[in-house]
Amino acid sequence: MCQPADEYDSPWKEALEVYLRSILEFCFPRAAAAIDLDAGVEFLDKELQEIVRDAALGEQRVDKLIKVRLRDGTEEWILVHVEVQHQPDADLPSRVYQYHHRVRDRFGKKVASLVILADERADWRPSFYEEEVLGCRVRFEFPICKLLDVVALAEPASHARQPSAIIILANWAAQRTRRDMAERLRWKWDLTRRLYDAGFSRKDILELYRLVDWLMRLPDGLEREYKEQVRAYERSKTMPYVTSIERLGREEGREEGREEGRVQAIRENVLDVLEARFGEVPFSVREALNALGDIPRLKSLHRLAVTCANSADFERALRS
Repeated sequence: MCQPADEYDSPWKEALEVYLRSILEFCFPRAAAAIDLDAGVEFLDKELQEIVRDAALGEQRVDKLIKVRLRDGTEEWILVHVEVQHQPDADLPSRVYQYHHRVRDRFGKKVASLVILADERADWRPSFYEEEVLGCRVRFEFPICKLLDVVALAEPASHARQPSAIIILANWAAQRTRRDMAERLRWKWDLTRRLYDAGFSRKDILELYRLVDWLMRLPDGLEREYKEQVRAYERSKTMPYVTSIERLGREEGREEGREEGRVQAIRENVLDVLEARFGEVPFSVREALNALGDIPRLKSLHRLAVTCANSADFERALRS
C-alpha cells in the first residue's frame, strides 16, 4: 500500500485565514478576549514575505501577520504574528524574536507574537529567547499553545461547532496514525461525520472537510472507501454538500488531458448545482458561464454555487 506524504503547513496557513477567531479563542483565549475581532482583521502576507526576505531568515513556515484592533481602545491598531511549528527547532525562539523586532521596526507599532506548538514531543516547550553579553541582557517571552495539551479539550468542543477543535484533532490524529492507515481512516471518517452531526453550516462543512482531507491523507484504496462512506452518509442525511464537490473531481479525472472537455464538465456541474438549489437557471447566467474558459475560475464558481445563500449572490460574483 503506497502511503501518501503528510502535509501540515499549507492546511494550517489556510486554517488561520479562514478560522482565525476560532483558533485564537481556543489556543490563546486571553489574546482573543483583548482583540476586537468584530472590527475585522487584515492579513499582511505580502509585508511578512518582504520582512522574511529582507532579513534572510530562511524559508517561511506557517506564519501569519495580522493587523488588529484592541477592545479597550488603547491602541489604534497593533500587529499579531502567529507561527505554527510542527517539528522541534532549536532556532524557533531566535526566529520569533527576530520577526518581532523586524515587524516592529517596519510598522512602528506594538507586536504580539503567538506560537502554536503542533509537534509530538511533550517536553519541547520553548517560550522565550534570551541572550547576554558584557552585562547586557535581553529576554523576550512569548505565549505558546501546545496542541498536545489541548487535544482533550478539543474532543468535546468538536461536537459543539468549534472549527478549531476539528482542525486540532485532525492534526493530532494524522500524527498519531502515521504508521496505521486503517486507524487513520477510522479517525478521518469520525471527524467528517461530526461536521454533519454537530450542525456545522454548509460552508463550514465544505471548508473543514477540505482541511481534514488535506491533513489526513490516505492511500488510494482507503481514500475510495472513505469517499464512499461520505457519499452514503450524505444520502442518508439528504445533505449532498461534499458529494457535489467530489462529482467535480470525478468529471475532471475523466476528462484529464482534454482541456475543453474539462471546462465543459465543470460548467455543467455549476449549472446542475444552481438548478438543484434555485430552480431554472436564467439564460444570461448560462451565457456568462459558457463564455468562461478559465478552470480555476470555474472551480471557484462551482464551490460558490454549493455554498452561496441565494442565486443573486452567485450572479454578482459571476459578473464581478
